[in-house]
Amino acid sequence: MKADFSPTGRAWIEVSRSALIRNAAALRSLLPAGCGMMPVLKADAYGHGAALVAGVLGEAGIEDFCVATAQEGAALRRAGARGRVLVLGWTDPADAPLLARYELAQTVTGLEHARALDAAGRPLAVHVAVDTGMHRLGVAWDDEAALRAVCGMENLRVEGVFTHLAAAGDAFTREQVRRFYMAVERLRAAGISVPMVHLLGSGGILRCPWAAGDAVRPGIALYGTMETEEETAASPVPLTPALRLCARITALHRLRPGEGAGYGLAFRAGRDTVLAAAAIGYADGLPRALGQGRGRALVRGRSVPIAGRVCMDQCLLDVTDAPETAVGDTAVFLGADGPERIGVCETARAAGTIANEVLSRLGPRLCRILVE
Repeated sequence: MKADFSPTGRAWIEVSRSALIRNAAALRSLLPAGCGMMPVLKADAYGHGAALVAGVLGEAGIEDFCVATAQEGAALRRAGARGRVLVLGWTDPADAPLLARYELAQTVTGLEHARALDAAGRPLAVHVAVDTGMHRLGVAWDDEAALRAVCGMENLRVEGVFTHLAAAGDAFTREQVRRFYMAVERLRAAGISVPMVHLLGSGGILRCPWAAGDAVRPGIALYGTMETEEETAASPVPLTPALRLCARITALHRLRPGEGAGYGLAFRAGRDTVLAAAAIGYADGLPRALGQGRGRALVRGRSVPIAGRVCMDQCLLDVTDAPETAVGDTAVFLGADGPERIGVCETARAAGTIANEVLSRLGPRLCRILVE
């Protein structure tokens, strides 16, 4: 169905099909033969669009995915996902009908959670989270009685057992891996079937692929970056950013020296200045912390600073040194424009956060467009 609005009329995201496929292949190249992939599509695939990303990866033969909530899983099913969809976060046992209806695999976050899910009376596929030291979710790795109890519940069909690494690649990682496989072996020694084990996310895949189980859960790396510039540069395989964040230039204003602009007149012209209004703001996920020149955009291949405060729906750019700028031009806030590029890690550093937060906060007002 043709959209009843212009998807690039205001602000939008372009997602590169080829970048997603290249990143998946690069990560797969680090893994042992037979190890599967369950990409993490939570937070709308880190802002890239979960349905869109699932479709691209499906073309590459990847059909199993992870999400954070049952609602995310249901939306992915409605978008056509047919493989395993694992809910990594806690789900209220009252939502067991939702899990069953959409055939979602639910994480068991503890013994009491397992009992409540079992008492809901719906046959459910589950993966048992094992707490090996991160102390966030899961049954303690050395509580064999609790692990066996979970695996023996009438309405819970255990499809897998997993853990999450606190800091992949350090000495504690090896201890977490040891604890996890010890817990798995104890279950198997007790005659309990454990069909799938998994424990590596993006950091684990890049830094300790030797610990891979039956599957891995790539998240941020799949989208072409790690949390920081240093981590991204240290990747043993090239990662290609998959996202470009764009907005339309909607107005131009000429200021004399000393004139102010924006809320609080926070920008003050120190020379004859040309400001451009761009149709994107913090309600779209552009961090407010990028105001006052801490962030930048690309216009016609030139870098221009953000001027004054980022507003809810708009921001100002100082395009004085990009004199060709015209109403209707595209401003790029993440990604490339000609030889220039703004990386998400650069933006995250300027905003005082990490790449994951910048991407996952990109809002639903932004249209997602698949490009080659």
